[in-house]
Amino acid sequence: MVKTNKSFSPAPSLLVVEAVINALKEDLGLAGDITTNGIFNDEQIGTATLRAREQGILAGSQFVEATFLELNPNSKLNWQKHDGDELAPKDIIATIKAPVKTLLTGERVALNFLGHLTGVASLTNQYVRKINHTKAKIVDTRKTTPGLRFAEKYAVRAGGGENHRFRLDDAILIKDNHIAFAGSINNAIEKIKEANGHMVKIEVEVDTIDQLKDCLSHKIDVVLLDNMAPALLKEAVELIDGKFTSEASGGVNLDTVKDIAETGVDIISVGALTHSATCLDLGLDIDITG
Repeated sequence: MVKTNKSFSPAPSLLVVEAVINALKEDLGLAGDITTNGIFNDEQIGTATLRAREQGILAGSQFVEATFLELNPNSKLNWQKHDGDELAPKDIIATIKAPVKTLLTGERVALNFLGHLTGVASLTNQYVRKINHTKAKIVDTRKTTPGLRFAEKYAVRAGGGENHRFRLDDAILIKDNHIAFAGSINNAIEKIKEANGHMVKIEVEVDTIDQLKDCLSHKIDVVLLDNMAPALLKEAVELIDGKFTSEASGGVNLDTVKDIAETGVDIISVGALTHSATCLDLGLDIDITG
């Protein structure tokens, strides 16, 4: 595991706060934390140390910050690690000083966000490292947790990957089912061009060389080469010859991504980055100080 060594845009603060508030509402219910509130008073202050228990790439610190600040705006967080940084077991990520009630009530929500997003960033980084010697870029898909797409796509950026479209209105992607209903690639592309302006990029999914040849006579931006073996991918890339961006998808995992990248494709999209990342093991150790 290595640092990402690149800048990446943060998650929008408004969306972070909204996601955190929704998570806190889900956890607090109608009566709040009846366990913590029954034991501690508002005057008892504690400190907490957030530690990594395994190796990874950090992502999600904004969500931790928002969690404790929403519960108590006087919470103080001191970050030793920042999103995109490498983590090793026992590394101190942050220390937090706040009322004990705040620390105990916010612990699970904060760790849920941080563990999941750090898991996404860490898995992304593993893919990125596999293909560092090629020109290919690792990107995500729309196979995300409902309501958390922006957060998971942020974590992909923190791990050194890049983002595919966020939503259905970002760009045009003519997939196999669109083509089936339209009757042909030519019909689908012609109708798309009639219905949309010049500012919208067009991508077409193909799974055969013949379909790719149908695309070559059209002015499009990207071709998605779906579930092609490396030998076929290489043939497709040579046929495209820089006419448009080439994207490989399907059958991509940590064992296959290197061979796929070495075919010369520009982009490799990986649904597993967001739908199959394992939550990284992190811990919050609490000490009552007053």
